[in-house]
Amino acid sequence: MKGELWMDIRNDYLKGLSISEISRKYNINWRTAKKYAAAIETPKYTLTKDKPSKLDDFKPMIDELLEEAPYSAVRILEIITDQGFDGKIGIVKNYVRTKKKELNTKATVRFETLPGKQGQVDWAHFGTFMDELGREHKLYCFLMILGYSRMRYIEFVTEMSTETLIRCHNNAFRYFNGYPEHILYDNMKQVVVKRMIKQEDSKLNPLFEDFAGFYGIKPILCRPYRGQTKGKIERTVRYVRDNFFTGIKFVNLIDLNNEALSWCEKINRKVHGTTNKIPYEMLQKEKLNKFDREYVLSIEEKRKVEKDCLISFKGNKYSVPPEYIGKEVSVFSTDNLVKIYHNSSLISTHS
Repeated sequence: MKGELWMDIRNDYLKGLSISEISRKYNINWRTAKKYAAAIETPKYTLTKDKPSKLDDFKPMIDELLEEAPYSAVRILEIITDQGFDGKIGIVKNYVRTKKKELNTKATVRFETLPGKQGQVDWAHFGTFMDELGREHKLYCFLMILGYSRMRYIEFVTEMSTETLIRCHNNAFRYFNGYPEHILYDNMKQVVVKRMIKQEDSKLNPLFEDFAGFYGIKPILCRPYRGQTKGKIERTVRYVRDNFFTGIKFVNLIDLNNEALSWCEKINRKVHGTTNKIPYEMLQKEKLNKFDREYVLSIEEKRKVEKDCLISFKGNKYSVPPEYIGKEVSVFSTDNLVKIYHNSSLISTHS
């Protein structure tokens, strides 16, 4: 409270105003009014330590949980109650609200990537199209952006299998003439089959893990519900929709991807709106890993499941679930994996 306000309160009190009248006049608590009316000199403030809270021992756990996902205060209360907390929801709500504000402020600070360190990848659904025979197909767009140079690559596909994702990666690496150390992904099933709160506890798709290991790339999984993490790629999705796809006419998928490649060439030679630099010129400073060998998936081969639940493939026997006895399956292989499908569904993986 400023000294002149204390003087006004003191004078009003000496003039005969009651404490309640002073409280209403200055819009302050009556206890505060009484305290300052009785003070014979300007009050001095001293800092006091925060009072101990039942929540103190659980704050590190709450901080870690909120770093991983924006859990509600109710969910946080359930978790810490199981760990021995015996307080009420009020103090939990107040702390969670404050902590979320801090995390949101932190998340919106722009992070500029070092050369060659990071790329970002996403799928996006772009509706449907009719081919030359009048058949309708779903249309998806694969997008990759390099974090430092902002070089962009897009490719349109009609399905979202792990095999297609790998093929699109190879095409992007070929276009960039290299690949970064880390690539950031949303929690897509083609990359991760079981997402846990901590990435190290998550289980990657075996085929994609083999692909990443071949190149020495470290897949980075976005934290659940943290949209800001993939800001560069999500802005690219919007940009592709607005700047390339709206109003475009194409005969077939090959025609569309030729147009997409021409569009990439055009935008990658223009000044980027955020960096104010030309991506193609910045690409020379990326220092990407050399794309001097390519991860190759085998051509699909058909096999019939035998009575012992086995198929023969390249001199070896591989098992499948018994319900597929007598049925025809498709086999894909790499140097390290054999994957067996039935009607596009993965039924068995062998390493």
